Amino acid sequence: MKPEIHPLYPPGRISCACGNMLETRSTRGSFNVEICSACHPFFTGKYKLVDTQGRVERFRKRYEAKGKGTKA
Repeated sequence: MKPEIHPLYPPGRISCACGNMLETRSTRGSFNVEICSACHPFFTGKYKLVDTQGRVERFRKRYEAKGKGTKA
């Protein structure tokens, strides 16, 4: 292999919004995530509505407004 073409791979820390921290190695270094395997509904079995940037609320507002103007 050619020398000096590979990126640096230093230790990094991944922090979740729930407080869970993972020690790993990454070309990105340390960073934060919103959801991890400790709090994700698929892995925990608990239902939890994950609303990123208000998308669920915007969806509800949009379709509530459309439902008021139409007759069922």
